[in-house]
Amino acid sequence: MLADRADIQAARRGDVAAFNRLVERYQRLAFNVAYRTLGRSDEAADATQDAFFAAFRAVRELRGESFKPWLLRIVVNRCYDRLRRAGRLPADSLDELGAGSEHSPPDPRPGPELAALGQETADVIQHALETLPLEQRSVVVLCDVQGLSYEEAAATLEVAVGTVKSRLSRARARLRDELAARGELPAAFRRPLDEGLAAP
Repeated sequence: MLADRADIQAARRGDVAAFNRLVERYQRLAFNVAYRTLGRSDEAADATQDAFFAAFRAVRELRGESFKPWLLRIVVNRCYDRLRRAGRLPADSLDELGAGSEHSPPDPRPGPELAALGQETADVIQHALETLPLEQRSVVVLCDVQGLSYEEAAATLEVAVGTVKSRLSRARARLRDELAARGELPAAFRRPLDEGLAAP
């Protein structure tokens, strides 16, 4: 994005107003990623604020990389740090089990597909998201909830595109099983889980 490049160049020279424009452009996305990862608006707001402070301190090091995945990598890492400190990381990881390895106002609104299902269903889905191993939760949040492409998610998480696809496939299957086991998989959600909440 041309506006990003101009603002990044200015921010690297110490232009606070330019960095603030980047904050305004991405604060909602950053908050929503943090909220869907952490599940609590107060923690998401703190993680988002921490991420923007860290981004401001590190912006001079940003070279030839898109701002959005760079920023979201910082957001996701801040969320991981908070979950680790709180002892809230999911204990199991399908990747590790051999399935293949490798401050804006709170806006916890779901994406358009989730919104269409109603708040109660969105709450159930959020709870199901929180049962996923963190690396799977991250790809669902980035690809299916926020609509990032596989390539953007891979850049954000610093993994291969194939890793994003395999984690996403396992995460969708696990979400579908979790919701079906609870008898809370609405018919309208079965197809989006097969194809992704928002196809990349």
